[in-house]
Amino acid sequence: VQLQASGGGLVQAGGSLRLSCAALGSIFSSNGMAWYRQAPGKQRELVAGIGRGGTTRYADYVKGRFTISGDNAKNTMYLQMNSLKPEDTAVYYCNAMPPWSAWGQGTLVTVSS
Repeated sequence: VQLQASGGGLVQAGGSLRLSCAALGSIFSSNGMAWYRQAPGKQRELVAGIGRGGTTRYADYVKGRFTISGDNAKNTMYLQMNSLKPEDTAVYYCNAMPPWSAWGQGTLVTVSS
């Protein structure tokens, strides 16, 4: 299964971006899915996840700012990111939750101060 993340870019602090994750194949209805990120010099970490039943979970540092959602009909997952901070700068990836061993190409989010 291929997962393609998109929607990253350069934004000023306080701005918003919406990331999309498109899957080739119907996977969202049978797997928990999540967004992860990796900042320069840091380990990859889970940002937000959504379970098969729609239950969501968020890292403490994005609660209240980021919203994860999915559209099973479109095989697409989203991450709405508001009130972005420079520390949110990272490459964002989508993957299953827990993640599969293979990672697709992420999308770079850069937040300027």
